[in-house]
Amino acid sequence: MKLLGVFDIGGTSIKYGVVNEVGDILYKDAVPTEAYLGGVEVINKVNKLGDELIGDYEINGIAISSAGQIDSISGTVVFATDNIPNYTGTPVAEIVSNHTGLPVKVENDVNCTALGEYWKGAAVGVDDFLCVTIGTGIGGALFLHGKLYTGSHFSAGELGHINLYPHGKPCTCGNQGCFENYASSSALAEMVTTAFGYEVDLKEFFAAAKQGDALAVEIFDSWIEDMTIGLRSLVHIFNPELIVIGGGVTAQGDFLQRAIQDSLLPKTMPNHRRSLQVKLAEHDNKANLLGAAKHYLMTQ
Repeated sequence: MKLLGVFDIGGTSIKYGVVNEVGDILYKDAVPTEAYLGGVEVINKVNKLGDELIGDYEINGIAISSAGQIDSISGTVVFATDNIPNYTGTPVAEIVSNHTGLPVKVENDVNCTALGEYWKGAAVGVDDFLCVTIGTGIGGALFLHGKLYTGSHFSAGELGHINLYPHGKPCTCGNQGCFENYASSSALAEMVTTAFGYEVDLKEFFAAAKQGDALAVEIFDSWIEDMTIGLRSLVHIFNPELIVIGGGVTAQGDFLQRAIQDSLLPKTMPNHRRSLQVKLAEHDNKANLLGAAKHYLMTQ
């Protein structure tokens, strides 16, 4: 059976492991990215971890999920923010393949989340869905007619940068009022700190909201309102069957899922909400490893 070394390169950690061709994760671990060292050093770390996997398993190929806009044909980073300095232009597949002697495939991390959930998770059997990951920013992937849609230059799915409020908060993309400035986890943390007057851990905040604390509920409802205003536009454009929500907030389970669905559905036109569902990603940080493996298997 074919075994793949799989990697998920993020700004904070590199998750890695071994996946077989039917989607069983045989091994999984993580190390700090040390992103400040820059793109080439991050890929050198991937190579060292790959050497370990190759020493322990009969690896047939390397599958990589990565932050940034990825040319999934050449395996090159088209564009990346300074979360990983000097990562833009890095020929990831070429570097790793030259080092390991194995075929290498690379895809964007949120696209891999979508592929992983389509293969083994919340989106099994659904051919038209949006995957929205809520974290420091908001990432997106478009799954249309049973396939990922990556756009003309591998840059589709920047859902976090649709405009929510003209002349709103400045964004790192250079515009103002972007979706992620109001509906990301970091935006929520900023709202909580401002309202309470001191830094509050988001786990504690969600616990307070669930218990009915008036201020926490007010902030939560405002955050959900902004989130579903953004999602409404996406639903009206793409008319998906399903929205899969990923990211660390999925730890809030049914409490979050119900809040999003109850706020979103009344905002959407009748035909758009007829069969629309909102689900949370089932595989949290494993979805990207599964999705990287699925992308590899689909493109071999």
